[in-house]
Amino acid sequence: MVSAPSGGGKTTLVQRALEAEPGLTLSVSCTTRPPRPSEIDGRDYHFVSREDFEKRRGVGAFVESAEVFDHAYATPREPLDAAIAEGRDILLDVDVQGARSLRQAFGGDAVAIFVVPPSQLELEARLRARGTDDEGQVRRRLDRARLEVAAATEPGVYDYLIVNDDRDAAARDLFAVIRAERLRLCRRLVVELG
Repeated sequence: MVSAPSGGGKTTLVQRALEAEPGLTLSVSCTTRPPRPSEIDGRDYHFVSREDFEKRRGVGAFVESAEVFDHAYATPREPLDAAIAEGRDILLDVDVQGARSLRQAFGGDAVAIFVVPPSQLELEARLRARGTDDEGQVRRRLDRARLEVAAATEPGVYDYLIVNDDRDAAARDLFAVIRAERLRLCRRLVVELG
């Protein structure tokens, strides 16, 4: 799973990993927020109504859920369970709350990576350059980023930290983590000797 403050470059890195790493698939989250112009339902998110979201949450269809900037987000349970049962790698794009929940739910099967921009100033510049948020939203995202970066150092949640000051270098770091985790003895024994 990969987490980052809004504007940290997580989406770009996740996309590059999906293109570069064979056998890696993306867990598509559900959200109640409206799609951005370039987003496609089922590819970027499953865009659902608040009513549908609450119904799914009520029947345990999500492994984790969170409220972020007035919208709900969640990770559907079924694709994760299927990937684990089939021995497939699945990449998750989650916030700090989601990472905590997934770590509790999946323990050592979960690998958590936190991506940060090189500085708070760079993060602010990225958020403003996106042009998708008004001043109030930018301020809220910056405040939340400070909390998320602080939370990323909690023991037992994240395994790796990638500083995204150069997209190519950050992508190489992410690929290296994925490849190294695939070579861990506990994972190889299941594949090679299972």
